[in-house]
Amino acid sequence: MSMNARYRQGIRENWKQFLLQVITVFAVGLTMGSQRNVVPLMGEETFDIVSFLGIGSFVVSFGVVKAVLNLFSGKWADAYGRKPILILGWVSALPIPFLLIFAPNWGWVVAANLLLGVNQGVAWSMSMISKIELAGPDQRGLAAGIDEAFGYTGVAFGAWFTGVVAAYYSLRPEPFYFLLLVVIVAMLIAIFLIEETLPYAEAEAAQPDGGEVDVVDDANLSFVEIVKQATYGDWTLFTAAQAGHVENFVDTLVWIGFPLFLFAQGLDTAQIGVVVGVHSGAYFLQVYTGRLGDKVGRKPPIVAGFFLAGAGVLGMTMVEGYLLWTLMSGVAGVGMALHYPNLISVASDASHPLWRSTGLGVYRLWRDLGYAVGAVFIGLSVDLLSIEAAFYGTATAMFISGGLVVLLMEETHPEFGTHERPSLSRE
Repeated sequence: MSMNARYRQGIRENWKQFLLQVITVFAVGLTMGSQRNVVPLMGEETFDIVSFLGIGSFVVSFGVVKAVLNLFSGKWADAYGRKPILILGWVSALPIPFLLIFAPNWGWVVAANLLLGVNQGVAWSMSMISKIELAGPDQRGLAAGIDEAFGYTGVAFGAWFTGVVAAYYSLRPEPFYFLLLVVIVAMLIAIFLIEETLPYAEAEAAQPDGGEVDVVDDANLSFVEIVKQATYGDWTLFTAAQAGHVENFVDTLVWIGFPLFLFAQGLDTAQIGVVVGVHSGAYFLQVYTGRLGDKVGRKPPIVAGFFLAGAGVLGMTMVEGYLLWTLMSGVAGVGMALHYPNLISVASDASHPLWRSTGLGVYRLWRDLGYAVGAVFIGLSVDLLSIEAAFYGTATAMFISGGLVVLLMEETHPEFGTHERPSLSRE
């Protein structure tokens, strides 16, 4: 059997490993979701932190570390393979439940979220690139959609479940026993069941068309050149990077702003868990929106998603009542589901198979720095103005970013796209 036949791409052809990667990303989402509802309330209720920016500091630490690890985990994975880096991501998560259970002060919570950033930046990146490699170029959008859908379904379930546990017991330690179980099971799956997918990328690159690459020298770009290409060497990729950066303002607002806003309006922990969970649960639609990007192109769902997500965030301040807040949270979630996997597809379309993991890592670097910048922006808005100002500012940022996508982004779909990747001069 030839190498290309052995590593034949397609979701159906590789359904067992693809399913294991889906379970893996669901566990990554559970790990993140287990803190979505409980940790912001711990800052206010357990540690008496008054400053919204102070509460948001745990998201800043998470965002910076996750962003940097997105970049370097992609580089390491291209050099050493996907599986060992995935295992490293789950080993890094083991101390998190213990830090949160026994934390005597907020500094321990910030430290736990540094490790959460490592876990998310490494484990989610490896699971995503593995799905894309198993699926192949014809199902790239679908693979990205499934990845994000099940990842954020895990976030939604984790937020809801830990909210229910906290409502019936306490903010800690009970919710974090569940987190510990998730980490242990996911680590065992990574060690004993997951297979390496780097050979699929190598087989794709060996195809006569070079894996849809028009510029032969692209296969030999250095790490620094890849960073340049994905950051400012290409207007389309620059636009994708800024869009990914701004979209995480919404995710940050949902993480730290929604719980405290809704708690101040009189909702209990379980109700807040539902509102937050509905937003993340809407991300399951990425199974369909990612496939939509394969059929109509990447740009239309991205543009629609940005304006819809911004409208949902703005709507949170314009309605009252548990059901209407849940509805607006869901609207914002649907908007996020439209653009999230298709931005990943844009970055993937424009990357050579042999450095696609690194190229996606650059995109995810700029995207997840949005957690840190968003937390500072939202925290200052609340502390200096009001919590409603954070919602207004986030919605405005989404509308502006969506406008830049309309003006600057070219279509990257391999069948009817208009985008051509520019060559970079060697230094």
